[in-house]
Amino acid sequence: MKWKQNFFTIQWCAMRIGSVAIEVLPLVALFVGNSLYNIFVGAACSIGLAASILIITWIIEKRLARFVIFSVLVSALLTVTAFWAGNSLFIKIQPSLFNGLMSVALLLGWLRNIPVMRLFFGAQFNLSEPVWMKLSLRWGLFFAFLVLANELAWRNLGDDDWVTFKVFFIAPVTGLFMLAQLPLTMRGKLEANTDSKTKL
Repeated sequence: MKWKQNFFTIQWCAMRIGSVAIEVLPLVALFVGNSLYNIFVGAACSIGLAASILIITWIIEKRLARFVIFSVLVSALLTVTAFWAGNSLFIKIQPSLFNGLMSVALLLGWLRNIPVMRLFFGAQFNLSEPVWMKLSLRWGLFFAFLVLANELAWRNLGDDDWVTFKVFFIAPVTGLFMLAQLPLTMRGKLEANTDSKTKL
């Protein structure tokens, strides 16, 4: 059982490295582009890099999380709108719209006893039903927190300060929250595999 737990941990970490690359590298591009030029250039660089990572991930793994695809598409649509309107607001409200939609979907699913997290990450993780439900609730509440944080930020900060807030506050907090879900995720993997063997 010990070696299986270690294997699952390594597998989870490998998947998370790819996911972190998709989440962190575009933030770096946003920060650098904004520092050198402006928030519009930063956002364009961020979307371009995110799309490139998605393509590379698909070529290597032949699968993509729907969550990530949805995130990139929403960001791309709003970034194009920001360029067309010449208004950075469309860039700064991206996290609120995306996180708000995710929060509503996850929490409504949880209330109806539907583990929405499984719809997004079922291809990556084989977890037990109770764990999917717990993760749906936790992430639903966390996304709601991110919406509140971003709404307060863009209303009170300029473009440069908002980018700094997103890169150096939101990103680390999200990373820490993600790591905090590791124990639950690992237990869910073991439970799911145990249930599968029992049925056999």
